[in-house]
Amino acid sequence: MPAKTFDYDPDDMILNLFYEDKDDRWVPGDRHLRRMARKMLFGEPRMSGQLRVFLNLCAGLDRLGIRYRVNDYGYIGQHPEEVACIIGRTFLLDKFAWKNPILLGVAAHNHPLDDPDLFKRLPVKKVVVPGDWYADMYRPYWPETEAWPVGIDTDLWAPSRPRDKTVDVLLYDKVSWDRDRYVPELVEPVRARLIKEGRSFTELRYGGYNEEDYQAALARSRAMIFLCQNESQGIAYQQALSCGVPVFAWDPGGPWPDPDYYPHRVQFEPVSSVPYWDDRCGLKFVDRAGFEDRWTDFWAGCTSGKFDPRGYIMDNLTLEERALQYYEIARSVARQQRVAATSGMLVDGWLTGMG
Repeated sequence: MPAKTFDYDPDDMILNLFYEDKDDRWVPGDRHLRRMARKMLFGEPRMSGQLRVFLNLCAGLDRLGIRYRVNDYGYIGQHPEEVACIIGRTFLLDKFAWKNPILLGVAAHNHPLDDPDLFKRLPVKKVVVPGDWYADMYRPYWPETEAWPVGIDTDLWAPSRPRDKTVDVLLYDKVSWDRDRYVPELVEPVRARLIKEGRSFTELRYGGYNEEDYQAALARSRAMIFLCQNESQGIAYQQALSCGVPVFAWDPGGPWPDPDYYPHRVQFEPVSSVPYWDDRCGLKFVDRAGFEDRWTDFWAGCTSGKFDPRGYIMDNLTLEERALQYYEIARSVARQQRVAATSGMLVDGWLTGMG
């Protein structure tokens, strides 16, 4: 596959990135003590999705040679005209007296109703969220919302050797809501079908593994069944695709089912569990009947080499391509700020001349 070329000028601007995973709770600096205590009690913490977004963005910027600062509050306070890229989390919005135009996201709010006056309260100019359906849900409240997915490290998440494929299926369980219904209605029938056909499988449940476990499971597996009600991006299934593992994805659609919002506060549809997808990735199904109907076709596609999941990632979700997109979004915010400042100076000059 020919290498892609990227058109950018790394000397045009240096990004000002802000990311912190934990806030001080009781006294200044206690987040560090709490982190050490958790490590002593529970071992190394699992990689959060928000931290993975930040690290992958930085990795992509590094590969492109685009320069950036991280959490340099002293610098940003002295340069209120420069864009502050607040990646996460929301407590950072109140941690500092922001005067800068702000590019916010993706590790921020679950929904604009969490902070309906955000654009009035702070100099936020644009919000980025991980996927198109999520952006569609935000825009009626925050029109300046754009979809931006972080890239996948295709060197780290790479195909294993054919002789290492000792397990037929990795069953990935991320059924987050209404598990009492969906475990007997879907998860158990999926297991039963695999057992009936004599397919070997391993099972991982979201939140119960670390990245090394997941990498090892993907390296052994010929295919993955992905059980998830919806994803704003879906880094985990995209890591599987990057490893060359075809995915059979439960994609029920329908309304956003987060019980903190639905149905009393937010009614939005359709959502997707695999928002970045084409026919190279595998197959999708809507319900148990769809699983039963399409499973044979999916498995036949896996054994015949019909799918090209890694090709999809290489064409759409590399670290470099998505870091460049983020850079261009930040640069567009900076351009808009310069235009607004210039227009303001022209108006002031005109009014002064009239006086």
